[in-house]
Parts: sequence; C-alpha cells; structure tokens
Amino acid sequence: MQREWRAEAREILELPAETEQPIFNLVTPRSRCPKCGHAIAWYENVPVVSWLVLGGKCKDCKTPISKRYPLIEITSGLLAGICAWHFGYGGWLVFTLFATWLLLAAAIIDADTTLLPDSMTLLLLWAGLLAALLGVSPVSLQDAVIGAMAGYLSLWSVYWLFKLMTGKEGMGFGDFKLLAALGAFVGWQYLPLIILLSSVVGLVFAIGGMIFGGEKRVQIPFGPYLATAGWIAMLWGDTIVTSYLAMYKIG
Repeated sequence: MQREWRAEAREILELPAETEQPIFNLVTPRSRCPKCGHAIAWYENVPVVSWLVLGGKCKDCKTPISKRYPLIEITSGLLAGICAWHFGYGGWLVFTLFATWLLLAAAIIDADTTLLPDSMTLLLLWAGLLAALLGVSPVSLQDAVIGAMAGYLSLWSVYWLFKLMTGKEGMGFGDFKLLAALGAFVGWQYLPLIILLSSVVGLVFAIGGMIFGGEKRVQIPFGPYLATAGWIAMLWGDTIVTSYLAMYKIG
C-alpha cells in the first residue's frame, strides 16, 4: 500500500518514477530474517513449533524473534477452536474461520499502523454477503445487505457530524468499511450491540493502559475494538441480546 501511495504521489507531483521495485506481497519474496536476510525454510515456519525449536532466535544470526509471532499463532488456533466448538462443522464454519482470521489480522495491522486495508475489509464484506447468498449464513441476504449499508452509513454519519462540530476527523474510513463488513455477517439487528461492545472493549483497554502504562496514555485505533466486538457478536450475539431482554423482561 505504501509503495502504491508513493508511486501515485510522485505521479501527481510530476516527479520521475522510482526505479522498478521487486515484487513484494504475501507470496514473494519468501519470509526471511530482517537482520541477516536468511531465507526461512518451511520447517522453520511451522506455527509455534518452529519458534520453540529455534529457541526464539534466527537460525543463522541468532537475532531474537519476537514473542508476538507465537502469541498470534496461538490466538488464531484458539479462536478457530472456539468457532468450531460453537458452530460445529459446516459451510458457516468456513466463513466464520475466514472472518476470524481476517479480523485478527486487520485488528493488529490497525493497531500498528492506524490503517485498515481495503483488501481486507472489502473482502470480509463480500464474504459475508456471499455466505448469505449461498444460504449457509444464519442471516438472510436482505438482512446482510441492510446490515452492510447501515453499518457503513452509521459511522459515516458520526464521522461527518463530529467533523462539522469540531473541524477534526474522529475516525478513518476503514472503520466504516469494517462495520459494514460486520453488518453483512451478523445482520443489521446486531449493529447496536457491536457499537456498544466496542465501547466496552475500548474502556477495558483504556483502563488496562492506565493500570499498566502508568501516566503514559495508550492510544489504540477503533478498528481493534470493532473487530473484537464483531467477533463476539458473531458467536454470542443471540445469547447476549436474549439475556438482556430477559433481565429487563422485554418482549
């Protein structure tokens, strides 16, 4: 994305194009140590196991490998296991696993860079609509489409209202697209729940930041909160809403 932006900026500014850059994506080039350039073989890239076998260090230069890698891998496995246990095997599980891993990656990318790539949010959106179209989703196609529209427009409206009142941007457009994607997965009925849960998750992170970060303020973009809340709503939205209504004897 950054390479594309630089190329577009140079074109707009009528600057000469940069020298041709090598292909860089999830496939090419192969994973390698950023310190010594050692190409990582497949057996050095087995989730969790390879990190433990290598002792958390590069095989060649012994540069420490961040614990973040095995932690994310373990988290991915645990979340996948929860989905399988909750939904059972079937077409919907395929889509929920895809959504789970995509949400986890998007949340981490947003936390690191404050960016939610369209290649992830829009892919998640189309996946939710496809699941509804194929009939494997518990959400009807109509509710999925309305959920996508309402999800985008709700945060879009908040964004412009905040900007008109303060002259500042309160959130990024990626948040609109992420909530639209979540709306396609859970339907428009659960969008208020996602907004509420994301606020609760944000409050938990804020309190944790004050406790463990001392006086230093910890700022995290809204994307990770939305992703966490959306995943919870996807699995336990019915239970949460039913319990809430029963608590107040509504309906």
